[in-house]
Amino acid sequence: MNIRHALIAAAAFGSALSTPAMAHRQWLLPSTTTLAGTSEYVTVDGAVSNDLFYADHFPIDPAQIKVWAPDGTEGQVENAATLRYRSTFDVKIDKPGTWVIGMERTGLMGSFKVNGETWRVGNRGRNGGGGAGGRMPGPAMNRPAGEAAPKFVATAAEIPANATDVKLSETIARNYVYVTADAPTAASYRVTGKGLEFQPITLPGSLVADEEGQFRFLVDGKPAAGLTVAVVPGAKKYREAEDAQELKTGADGVLHVKWPVPGMYWLNATTTDVKTTEPKATERRLSFTTVLEVVAP
Repeated sequence: MNIRHALIAAAAFGSALSTPAMAHRQWLLPSTTTLAGTSEYVTVDGAVSNDLFYADHFPIDPAQIKVWAPDGTEGQVENAATLRYRSTFDVKIDKPGTWVIGMERTGLMGSFKVNGETWRVGNRGRNGGGGAGGRMPGPAMNRPAGEAAPKFVATAAEIPANATDVKLSETIARNYVYVTADAPTAASYRVTGKGLEFQPITLPGSLVADEEGQFRFLVDGKPAAGLTVAVVPGAKKYREAEDAQELKTGADGVLHVKWPVPGMYWLNATTTDVKTTEPKATERRLSFTTVLEVVAP
């Protein structure tokens, strides 16, 4: 197993599970989320950063990104470039309706010990409806000179019989943004019935400051009651306060959000359970991230 890829995979999911109190949030920022007509492009920036949406840490690799047109066919990433702190790419919006742009990562992460030495478990990520398995640098790659790289195995099957302190988690992390040309299409918010999913009642593209937005969250196709969701406005660089909201879904899995000001908002939900498919894993970690545009009244 390529050690660099394993470190990257761990960093990718770690950033997806960030909360307002944690650094290194992963985000995709479209130049706009609503368009009139079908002859334009949207430019998307992707990064992992401390402040939203100020790229100061690492880029997201555009190779991770998938695009779906409103009719469910795959679109294309164009003019992709990976810079030091962010990546950028274009998507041609040539069909009416709501486009889905983003990535999904599924995998197995964890550690174990052999004769007191710590080993890591991790794969490069498997495509799951939205595919991810790409590269994204993480903090572990800034290892001091001379420090030994950790040892890795790719799968649980490679863990030796004499291993101790085995700690494994399955992961499903989704990060999507939505761009609508002309009228929105509710069918674009397809539910697979696996992992943590987002089903808007108030469609993105219709969000207005000082008005309530409603979004349903599902885990394995069922309402995710009591789910904690972080909602954080961008432009933190120009504010003293984070102005984050930590909200919970109701018994029906529905989240109610009020937007104090117009702008781009980062929304992130995470949860854990024990519904693993790998017998050696004791935990399943789920996350969903999006960026929503809220306009002035």
